Amino acid sequence: MSRFRPTLFAVVLTAAPAFALPVQAQSISVADPVLVTATRLPQPQSESLAAVRVIDRAAIDASASVDVLDLLRQVPGLDVVRGGGLGQQTSLFIRGGNSNHALILIDGVRVSALGTGTYPWEQLPLSAIDRIEIVRGPRAALWGADALSGVVQIFTRRDEASRAALRAGSHDTWGIEAGSGARSERGGFGLAAGWLDTRGTDATTPSNWSHDPDRDGALYRTLSAHGDLALGNQQLEASLLHGDNDIEFDQGQSDTRQDAFGLALHGELGTEWSHRLSLSGSRDRLDTPDAFTRYLSRRRQADWQHSLRTGTRGTATFGVSWLAERGQQVDTAAGADVYGQSRHTRAAFAAWQGRAGAHAFEASGRYDDNSVYGSESSFAGAWGWDLGDALRLTASWGQGFRAPTMNELYSPGWGGWYAGNPHLAPERSESSELALRLTPGAANEVSLRLFRNALDQLIDFSGPQAQAINVARARTDGAELEWRLRPAGWNLEASATWQDPRNRDTGDALLRRPQRKASALVERVFDGGQRLGLEAHAASDRPDFGTHLPGYGVLAARASLPLASGLWLDARLDNLLERDYTLVDGYRTPGRSALLSLRWQAR
Repeated sequence: MSRFRPTLFAVVLTAAPAFALPVQAQSISVADPVLVTATRLPQPQSESLAAVRVIDRAAIDASASVDVLDLLRQVPGLDVVRGGGLGQQTSLFIRGGNSNHALILIDGVRVSALGTGTYPWEQLPLSAIDRIEIVRGPRAALWGADALSGVVQIFTRRDEASRAALRAGSHDTWGIEAGSGARSERGGFGLAAGWLDTRGTDATTPSNWSHDPDRDGALYRTLSAHGDLALGNQQLEASLLHGDNDIEFDQGQSDTRQDAFGLALHGELGTEWSHRLSLSGSRDRLDTPDAFTRYLSRRRQADWQHSLRTGTRGTATFGVSWLAERGQQVDTAAGADVYGQSRHTRAAFAAWQGRAGAHAFEASGRYDDNSVYGSESSFAGAWGWDLGDALRLTASWGQGFRAPTMNELYSPGWGGWYAGNPHLAPERSESSELALRLTPGAANEVSLRLFRNALDQLIDFSGPQAQAINVARARTDGAELEWRLRPAGWNLEASATWQDPRNRDTGDALLRRPQRKASALVERVFDGGQRLGLEAHAASDRPDFGTHLPGYGVLAARASLPLASGLWLDARLDNLLERDYTLVDGYRTPGRSALLSLRWQAR
C-alpha cells in the first residue's frame, strides 16, 4: 500500500489542471477514431454511449514496446497479470471479471481457446496490429456468448507500402519484422512477417513448487496477410493471422499454433440499406510434450448483418449468426483422445440507435440457441443526454453470459477430481453504468464512470471431489476516472480506478484484482517529431491463493527519434526504478529492462 499512495497522489496532481486550463490553450484536437465494436456499426468515439478505449497504431509505435502488457495496463478498469517476464502466461481482467469473461475478437473472429475460454495475450504480436478497441461492460446482446465483462477486438494492419523494423533488448531479446503491400483503384493486398526471440528471465521464485533456477524464454513467429477487391458497389475482403510460438517454463516447454482467418462481402443494397456477409474461422493447438497433452480448438462462423438508416429516426441493425465449435484434448503418450466434443450455435440479433434533440438512445437484443447448453436471451439499452456542447450524461444497462468451456464440460479430471460436468449452465451477468463526460476544449476530455456488475451461476469446482458446478456468485462495484489533455507539444493522460470485486456468498475479495489502480502518461512531442515520455502505473494490495500481495508502483521511460525520411529510432526502459514487485504469488517480475527498435516506413 505504501508504494501505491505516492504514485496515485502524483497522478491526481497531474490531472488537477484539467479544469483550469483555458480553452484557448488547446491547439491540437484529440483524435476521434471510428469504432465498430461497441454497436457493430461505424461510429465516432465521441458519440459512443459505451465505455470504450481505442489503442491505435500511432499509440503502439509511440510506446516503443513489443508487449501488449505495456498498453493494456494503462486502460482504466483493466487489470493485466503476468507470471514472469516477456512471453510468460498473461491474464486480463475487465472490471473485476474473470480472465475468461471477456470476448476476444481478431477482425471479428473469436480466438479464445475452447478448453480454457482464455486468450494467450503473451503471444499477441504487436507488429501485426493496426488498433485495439476495448469495450468495458457486457455486450452479449450484440456479440453473444463470453462477453460478460467486456469485448476486446484486435484489428490487423493493412499494409499498403513497405515497412521493416529491427529490435534488440535486455534478456537477449532480438526481433525483426517486415511488411509490404500495394493498392490500386480496384483494391489492394499486403503481406507481413515477424520473428521475436528472448531468452527471458527466471520466471519463478524458490517458494514455487516448480522452481528451476533457469531462464524461461520464448520464440514467436508470425505471418499476416490481407486483400480487398471492389466488385461494383460491393467490397470483398480477406484476412489471415498466423502465429507459431515456443514458450519455455520451469518444467518444460509448450508449442502453440494459432490461426484466424476471415472473408467478408459488404456494401450498399439500397439507398438506406447496407449489409455485411462474413465467413470466418479460427483454430489453435497447444502442445506440452513434458505433460503428454495436446489441446485443439476449431471454430467456423457465418454472420449476415444488415443496417437500415431510417432518416432522422435512427438506424436499425439486425442479423443472423451461425457458429460451429470443436474442442479436443489428446493424450499424446497413449495417442488417444481424452475428450473430443462439438457444439453449434444459431443466433439472431437486432439493435436500434436513434436521437431526439439532445437525447441519444440505443437498444439491442439477441437470441442464442446452443446444441449443448440450450437457449439464452440477452438485452441491453443505453441513453445519453447532451447537457450543452461540452457535457454529456449517459446511463446504460446490459446482460451477458459465458458458455462453459470444453474442459469444464468434459474433462475427466485427475483420478476423479476436478472433473467436468456436461450439465453445466452458462454463467450470467447483469451490469449497469452511469457516466459523465466533460470536454471543455477540443483537446481536453474528462470522464467519470460508476458501474456495478453482478454475476450469477459462476462455475466452481466444489463438492466431495471438486466437480464443476454452477454455485458461485460475484459482484463488482466500481468507479473509473479518465483524463486526456493535448495542448501544443504535449500528450498528457491519467486514469484512476476503484473497484470492489467480491464473492457474494463468502464476502471474500476476488484474487489478483486490486481495489485501486492508477496510471499516467506525460509525453513531450517536439516540432521535429522527437518524442520523450514517462509512464507511471500503480496498484494497491490484493489477495492471491493463501496470501496477500503488496501494492506497487512502477515507472517506464520511452523515446522516439526521427533519423531520416521514414526512419525512426525508438527506445523503452521498463521498471525504471528497479522495483521488486509481484503480480502472481510465486512468480517474479523483470527488473530494469531496455528495448531499442530501428523502424522504417516507406512514404
